[in-house]
Amino acid sequence: MSLPDPGVSVGALSGGLSVHPVTGVGEIRSGDDLATILAGLLVPSAGLPPLLPRGLIDGDVVVVTQKVVSKAEGRVVTIDADDPLAKLALVEAESVRVLRRRHDLAITETRHGFICANAGVDLSNVEAGTAALLPVDPDRSARRIREAFEHRHGVSVGVIISDTFGRTWRRGVTDVAIGVAGIAGIVDLRGTADANGRILEATEVCVADELAGAADLVMGKDRGVPAAVVRGVDPRWLRPGSVADEIVRPPDEDLFR
Repeated sequence: MSLPDPGVSVGALSGGLSVHPVTGVGEIRSGDDLATILAGLLVPSAGLPPLLPRGLIDGDVVVVTQKVVSKAEGRVVTIDADDPLAKLALVEAESVRVLRRRHDLAITETRHGFICANAGVDLSNVEAGTAALLPVDPDRSARRIREAFEHRHGVSVGVIISDTFGRTWRRGVTDVAIGVAGIAGIVDLRGTADANGRILEATEVCVADELAGAADLVMGKDRGVPAAVVRGVDPRWLRPGSVADEIVRPPDEDLFR
């Protein structure tokens, strides 16, 4: 059974999924303990009544936007937003190579192996004159938040660090996972049977990206909601995970670079 509003519920698995925004986080600054701030809103023993019925429980998945993680980790730099060369220099400094360029848009490869616009350098939802950079190691960022919930508050959750990416040959953006902990990046269905009994040969489902996209439905791009909780995921997905090891496609599998 899915939880009451506020949230979005969709049919899935037996019992469904429910997705709930985490409101009241406030402005995050360098050095803030993000896990403690989230726990104060989600864990009953932390003080305030939790946003969710029963508070955060084992098996929940906490999705946190890259922007607040970068702010907490001090990955915000000063930049002259009116100087296109300043942003270009920052993008190139955050890239290992530039794949394509059109006007002020560059499609780059980051040190993480992500192929994305402008190396993830983002001037939105930050103070004027600053830009947010991607976390140095998003998988590690996710592990830190997960470990804080488990060790300080006794709740075992999955954690996803999400960011907004475009998709090649498709318009529009969606959130994807750039870091995970305690939740699978990929669920491999190869060798299992489909609904008609046919053996699947190539199906690998990026459940981390799907959960990040679902969470964005309640976070949005303009609401100031930097986190969400997804409840009801398949328990088989709750295992050690890594975007770097599971989701980033190795160069020898890449048909386009």
